[in-house]
Amino acid sequence: MAAKALPSQEVLRQLLDYDPETGALTWRGRGVEWFKDGRQTREHNAAIWNSKNAGRPAFTAISTGYRYGAILDQNLLAHRVIWKMVHGVDPDHIDHINGNRSDNRLANLRNVDATANTRNSRIPNHNTSGHLGVSFDKGRCKWAAYITVSGRKVSLGRFACIGQAIKSRKEAARRHGFHANHGRAA
Repeated sequence: MAAKALPSQEVLRQLLDYDPETGALTWRGRGVEWFKDGRQTREHNAAIWNSKNAGRPAFTAISTGYRYGAILDQNLLAHRVIWKMVHGVDPDHIDHINGNRSDNRLANLRNVDATANTRNSRIPNHNTSGHLGVSFDKGRCKWAAYITVSGRKVSLGRFACIGQAIKSRKEAARRHGFHANHGRAA
């Protein structure tokens, strides 16, 4: 499923400030053109919004580790907004290189395709061996190693000890171009 198109780079830069060293987004002050007359005047609504939000952190909500917030009534992920602000294009997939989903420093973000993004995934919580692509085959009383490449699960063999299975999996990951951080602890 394709992600929603983001507001333009110009709009994002009018609404937000971004610090690439810390990864923090803060709200900029808004002029009256961003508000409508309602129960109060546009000027009043702008003054109220700016007194509550201008200069304060934006995108502070966290879900599944990612920072998110809303712009123009559209819920957006902070790392996607940052990419568009800096580079001017909607990203495909943003990979947090160090695996920390709330670390939005520019040096920690890279625009990748879905394959590259999964090749830098952390070990899932339900993993029982402590290593990606390694599981115990109870029927054969051996350790099985496997890797998924281009959507296909490839068996790397069964081994008497876990160390051999881990070594086989790591060699296969290097051979297939997986990121060095792939399989790190959650």
